[in-house]
Amino acid sequence: MAALQRRQHRRGLVVLFMLLETLSGAGAGPIRYSIPEELNKGSFVGNIAKDLGLEPRELAERGLRIVSRDRTQLFALNPRSGSLITADRIDREELCAQSARCLVSFNILLEDKLNLYPIEVEIMDINDNTPRFLREELEVKISENAAPSSRFPLMEVYDPDVGMNSLQGFKLSGNSHFSVNVLSKADGPKYPELVLEHALDREREAIHHLVLTAMDGGDPVRSSMARILVTVLDANDNPPVFTQPIYRVSVPENLPVGTPVLSVNATDQDEGIYAEITYSFVRITEKISKIFCLNALTGEISTSANLDYEDSSFYELDVEARDGPGLQDRAKVLVTILDVNDNVPEVVVTSGSRSVAESVPPGTVIALFQVYDRDSGLNGLVTCSISGNLPFELEKSVDNYYRLVTNIELDREQVSLYNITVTATDKGMPPLSTEMLISLDVADTNDNPPAFPHSSYSVYVPENNPRGASIFSLTAHDPDSDENARVTYSLPEDTIQGVPLSSYVSINSDTGILYALHSFDYEQFRDLQLRVIAHDGGDPPLSSNVSLSIFVLDQNDNPPEILYPSLPTDGSTGVELAPRSAEPGYLVTKVVAVDRDSGQNAWLSYRLLKASEPGLFTVGLHTGEVRTARALLDRDALKQSLVVAVQDHGQPPLSATVTLTVAVADSIPDVLADLGSLEVQNNSDASGLTLYLVVAVAVVSCVFLAFVIVLLALRLRRWHTLRLLQASGGALVGVPASHFVGVDGVRAFLQTYSHEVSLTADSRKSHLIFPQPNYADTLLSQESCEKSEPLLTQEDSGFCKEGDSLVQQAPPNTDWRFSQAQRPGTSSSQNGDETGTWPNNQFDTEMLQAMILASASEAADGSSTLGGGAGTMGLSARYGPQFTLQHVPDYRQNVYIPGSNATLTNAAGKRDGKALAGGNGNKKKSGKKEKK
Repeated sequence: MAALQRRQHRRGLVVLFMLLETLSGAGAGPIRYSIPEELNKGSFVGNIAKDLGLEPRELAERGLRIVSRDRTQLFALNPRSGSLITADRIDREELCAQSARCLVSFNILLEDKLNLYPIEVEIMDINDNTPRFLREELEVKISENAAPSSRFPLMEVYDPDVGMNSLQGFKLSGNSHFSVNVLSKADGPKYPELVLEHALDREREAIHHLVLTAMDGGDPVRSSMARILVTVLDANDNPPVFTQPIYRVSVPENLPVGTPVLSVNATDQDEGIYAEITYSFVRITEKISKIFCLNALTGEISTSANLDYEDSSFYELDVEARDGPGLQDRAKVLVTILDVNDNVPEVVVTSGSRSVAESVPPGTVIALFQVYDRDSGLNGLVTCSISGNLPFELEKSVDNYYRLVTNIELDREQVSLYNITVTATDKGMPPLSTEMLISLDVADTNDNPPAFPHSSYSVYVPENNPRGASIFSLTAHDPDSDENARVTYSLPEDTIQGVPLSSYVSINSDTGILYALHSFDYEQFRDLQLRVIAHDGGDPPLSSNVSLSIFVLDQNDNPPEILYPSLPTDGSTGVELAPRSAEPGYLVTKVVAVDRDSGQNAWLSYRLLKASEPGLFTVGLHTGEVRTARALLDRDALKQSLVVAVQDHGQPPLSATVTLTVAVADSIPDVLADLGSLEVQNNSDASGLTLYLVVAVAVVSCVFLAFVIVLLALRLRRWHTLRLLQASGGALVGVPASHFVGVDGVRAFLQTYSHEVSLTADSRKSHLIFPQPNYADTLLSQESCEKSEPLLTQEDSGFCKEGDSLVQQAPPNTDWRFSQAQRPGTSSSQNGDETGTWPNNQFDTEMLQAMILASASEAADGSSTLGGGAGTMGLSARYGPQFTLQHVPDYRQNVYIPGSNATLTNAAGKRDGKALAGGNGNKKKSGKKEKK
């Protein structure tokens, strides 16, 4: 039943304390809670989440935790409910002893913002301790002549509780001689005294047995009892008396063990055994009895253990002096402990990081730590500092907390690791200090672009370099680290003379080595301007560029080019005049040459390599001027040949030569006369040949004109016929195909007799050149028919398209057959069948072509005449007089080949068709032949 009432009483106290907690939380300052002592582990203290304005789920996210410098954690946080709970059973008497208020202070830390919230929890006392006598039995000796109202101190009573739960009073068992009185101090302990109410009579009652009961004011009341044995002594008139009722002494806390602190002294006016005094401690705790000791005979008090100001700074000792019969006197000894600076400051890091990005702004919190000193006064005042040359500073926070923050922007490229020494120094004498090292790594951010050592580069590359060769290497340095420092190289998109830059050079993106993709030519371009871009691997990437100038160095790869005298296109050499009256040093001509190279490779020197008359002419070494070295003599030849060499100064040197023909004469007619007389003597038949050539050209021109007139007449007639056919709309099935190719034969004949007459007045020679005809047989398909001929009108072209199928599908025509006498061949093969056919083997065909080509060659030679009569083309001289143009088969006729849709026609017609329809391809070849 008593236990049930006790639990109900505790529940009421809990409700009361929670109400007090709510009222105290409404004010400003720390968050305060109140709980009774002896609560079970995990008991509710207060709702931290609600008081901080947070949701319970935010506690873990924001890193809420308790920060306390006490070695034992009395409280904990419930992460699910967001409440403050007890971490173990709390004994107020063990925690706060006899203090009127028992406050437990600590801090709540939010890790995300490094905010501190002070918390105070007051531990309320409950009546869980019974008053306890130090001794359960006490003997008190009282002289029989003690006067009434004499007081005799009894044993001390201890009750660890406070307030109403502490010791409240005493009760003495019933008797007629004694009563109990309580001595108390304000907010201090209570001491019982035995009061003599009536005089004693040893003879009537020598011993009195008393029972003393001590009671507290709790509910329920707790009490304890002690037995007192009062012995009535014989009379002793004078008790011992201390020299002073209170002794005060101050000693430093570092006093060695065994050092005397104080000596008390008491005197007794009695003599003999009544004057023998002994000293002893009364009403002292067990802790004090271990620290101080008292010499019972001398009254000297000394230390028996180390003093510690931080543990207790003041001690109050009660000393009793008692003589032999039992009379006593008491005095107080007040010992004050003086603090000495014997504790170094302590630095405790509450929160911090080992790495910080270099891009953080000034004022970023790096670490949060607390400093404290167990000493007091100036010895406990601590100042905290760091080195002044660091980009950090300390900011004072609450409850001796400091923040380590940045004061400027960090730069990892200058300092990548900071070793920050935090020094905590107290103000004691001598001052004590402690140091704590905080290592901070500065994390890299991509804040530096790659940098080249130079703003521009120049590369000198000899021309004609091999393709793919490395010509230069660039390196850009990025002071960042890891991926932010990985540099890649590239070339921008650009063009050089209309050609992409990437076709000239390339760069290795990893190493920065520049490669030449082309063999450079100094004469094409002499320098190449480009930019090289370096990118790092950061996010976002940074870049820089540098200008690179590639200069192509000239190599001696071009020989000198002679501009004058220029080489004639016909293979002859130019002629320079030198009058016979020329004096030594006369400027005959000047050789002009250039070199496409530059510098020393383009320095030219001239020298006379060969001369038909040595010593007659000289060549200027640097000017190229050809001058006479001496006067011309009559015996000197009219025609002088000089070979002049032009050489550059490259390594190795290159050279070119030119042949000069110098005619020794005063004027051009003289030169022609002299050369003509020489030619006439050498060849007297040349003038006759020229006459024959002129006549031949005139005859051929007349024949050509006649053929042109005939050709025009035929074309008009054909055009008229086609108009009639188109108007009548009749079929052309019965018309032979050979009727439509007559014009082609005329064109072939005209082309065969195309000619060129070349007359040179200087040499008095004439050349008659006949182009070599081509009589190769050709197959004409529909493609040749579809080609337009400039000599045909639009109607002719249409007719060719419409009649194409008729020509291709016509039956074999026997008109092309001719007699054996008309068949081409040697002179011995003129006889044969009159109905001979086209040569039916390859040998005969090739023989025919060879004969025609041979005849054309004879016509072109100057040693043969036009030969054989008119219209023989010189064939009669080789193949017989009967072989004339009338014996040449009509190759213009189309030949039907069974099983094929093509017709065989003459080569001249095909050639004419191509020349007229497709362009001037054959004219170019003819032009070349005519020049030759």
